[in-house]
Amino acid sequence: MAWRRTLGVVALLVVAGGGLRAQAPMLPADLPSEAPAEFKVASESWDHVRREVMIPMRDGVKLKTVILIPKGAKDAPILLTRTPYNAAEQTGHTASPHLGPVLQGYDNVADLIVEGGYIRVVQDIRGKYGSEGDYVMNRPLRGRLNPSAVDHSTDTYDTIDWLVKHLPESNGRVAILGISYDGFLPLMALVDPHPALKAAVPMNPMVDGWRGDDWFHHGAFRAQNLSYIYEQQATRANDLKWWTGYHDDYDLFLRAGSTGALAASRGMDQLGFWRKITEHPAYDSFWQQQAMDRVLASRPLSVPILLVHSLYDAEDIYGALAVWKALKPKDTAHHLVYLAMGPWSHGGEIGEGSGLGPLKFNQDTALQFRRDILKPFLDQHLKGAGKADLPPVSAFETGTNTWRKLPAWPVAGEGTAVRATPFYLEAGLKVSTTAPKAGDAPFEEYVSNPAKPVPFRARPIQAVGYDAAHTWPQWLTDDQREASGRTDVLAFVSEPLKEPLRIAGEPAANLVASTSGTDSDWVVKVIDVYPDEVASQPSMGGYQLMVSADIFRGRYRESVETPKALKPNEPLVYRFALPAANHVFLPGHRVMVQVQSTWFPLYDRNPQTFVPNIFFAQPGDYRTATQRIYHAPGQASCVELPVVK
Repeated sequence: MAWRRTLGVVALLVVAGGGLRAQAPMLPADLPSEAPAEFKVASESWDHVRREVMIPMRDGVKLKTVILIPKGAKDAPILLTRTPYNAAEQTGHTASPHLGPVLQGYDNVADLIVEGGYIRVVQDIRGKYGSEGDYVMNRPLRGRLNPSAVDHSTDTYDTIDWLVKHLPESNGRVAILGISYDGFLPLMALVDPHPALKAAVPMNPMVDGWRGDDWFHHGAFRAQNLSYIYEQQATRANDLKWWTGYHDDYDLFLRAGSTGALAASRGMDQLGFWRKITEHPAYDSFWQQQAMDRVLASRPLSVPILLVHSLYDAEDIYGALAVWKALKPKDTAHHLVYLAMGPWSHGGEIGEGSGLGPLKFNQDTALQFRRDILKPFLDQHLKGAGKADLPPVSAFETGTNTWRKLPAWPVAGEGTAVRATPFYLEAGLKVSTTAPKAGDAPFEEYVSNPAKPVPFRARPIQAVGYDAAHTWPQWLTDDQREASGRTDVLAFVSEPLKEPLRIAGEPAANLVASTSGTDSDWVVKVIDVYPDEVASQPSMGGYQLMVSADIFRGRYRESVETPKALKPNEPLVYRFALPAANHVFLPGHRVMVQVQSTWFPLYDRNPQTFVPNIFFAQPGDYRTATQRIYHAPGQASCVELPVVK
């Protein structure tokens, strides 16, 4: 009873709002955070100082910039990279007090930076990661395509101006360096260069997105780049990832239908750059005005430049040499424009370069480049270390695995000349330097079926990737026997060579071909066929190594700006350049030329029926076609090889 009376009293007090409720303990409104508003890193033991600053551009937009300064630095040159790929991540590879390990994961010129005492600066371009502003893919120069007051040229100028004024540890001399997109940005810096810019090193740069770099090759769209466009443009920090649902990209792209249909299924119509690509499938002014070789050819040349080209570049195999062609004639004093080319994949020059795929070079070619070419070039122009003993061209020759110092490109050396030599495609699927004769069969033919396109490498085909699980970077060294055994691929081959055959320059495809359709793609591959047995490396027995290869979209045969339907079954001439090679076919090897009409899913399928825009081809547009390659007198197909004599 006493217990019940107590409960009743408590209840009355609670209802009355007094007594016990008034005496209840008060709880804080919020639990204080245990993390400080800003954590200050105790970096006294580090061998460098890290600064993260927001550098203002002329329009008020601020760009996040990471600055790494060796402790005790004095009169140190600045090595700048501008990037859309996260400056903080590139300069924070590992938790270490030492500068080398901090840079090593993304920046394998770290040894050069540390030993040279450079101030390392990496900056997010506008619109990406920590930088303010709007992102535009390969933002064009101010003008018709860019009505704003800023571009990458002005942003680089403003950045360098800030750096030389705010880094008392520097000597006021700056070089800009980068690979791929980061290699395109040094080219933009050359348009209106800051006086403190003393050197530029564009490596594997994006130069012309239609003729032969990232987006198209001779009009054929590089379909597997959809994932890059999606991730690069969907968000500021690339944190929205492309998905497939397939183990094999071949299945993904084939079942989607057209490339436009696949893009639409991923919501890519929301992306401005994707819409521009689909609106400009031909080489119109949109692409022409952005081509950096054209842009720089019209500008004065004042900054020393070291162009770096990879012979096995799966992404930007066109750009560096296009800029070389544009700039070298302007270098009348022969001291501003240099070229280095090596047996690397895209960006492989900053990695380990003793081999690629099955190829072994018996030397670390990338280390040799960094030590013997890049370092002397930078030392000369940033440190005043005296004139570097560099030839105009440093070119690695595959086949013999030899570095060559050349006075020009494609001139191969003193006392030699390069001659375009026809290697004819002949009856019986043969290759010969002798023109075809009357009486032989006039053509070879195959049926191209878009429903069963030729895979560009052995299936299952991986998505594009650069981690250890992906082999994308080395696919240009893949064995081509997979293709040569198909009925929709013609494989012409020579007799075994009795003497070395040395080529230096761009092969040229000269096809006389017909199709039963009204549009067609033509893929031409120059291949080094190894002997049936190779004692030093048995796995290379009979290997078919691509030396140079590319694709041409037939609708652009008469004009790259205005596509036109092909006349069915009429032999027509298709002439187009293949990527440059610096190679020796050794005795006992054979020269093979493969011809096909699909290279999938690296490139989108041509429906083989002329439609206004292939991106939006409908299922009924894709039709089989009979393809003929002619090799008769007056209709001789050949590949012109740049033979060194």
